[in-house]
Amino acid sequence: MYSIKEINAETLVEWLQEDRDFLLLDIRSVSEFGQGMIPRGEPMPMHLLPLRINELPRDRDIVLYCRSGARSAQACAFLQQQGFGNVYNLSAGIMGWARQGLPLVEPPEAVA
Repeated sequence: MYSIKEINAETLVEWLQEDRDFLLLDIRSVSEFGQGMIPRGEPMPMHLLPLRINELPRDRDIVLYCRSGARSAQACAFLQQQGFGNVYNLSAGIMGWARQGLPLVEPPEAVA
């Protein structure tokens, strides 16, 4: 059984402010991206993870988020099963982020 590493919004803010080298993946559906994204988040709908797994860095931390943290926890478990040890789930997802009044940005044109 894999243990999912969690990161909370406060820690994610610190990582962003420190300009830490990590990948932030928004695994929500394309229709959800229009509700806003966390700054520096890169869209990769969950169903595409298996298809694009070779694009993910194995030498950098990867933080995944969804709406509530449930789907991204599943995605973290999937990546761990594929040998990724550096994956983190954003606890409470983008809802927790927004509840704290943290900024959201528009999705890139390509996915909007």
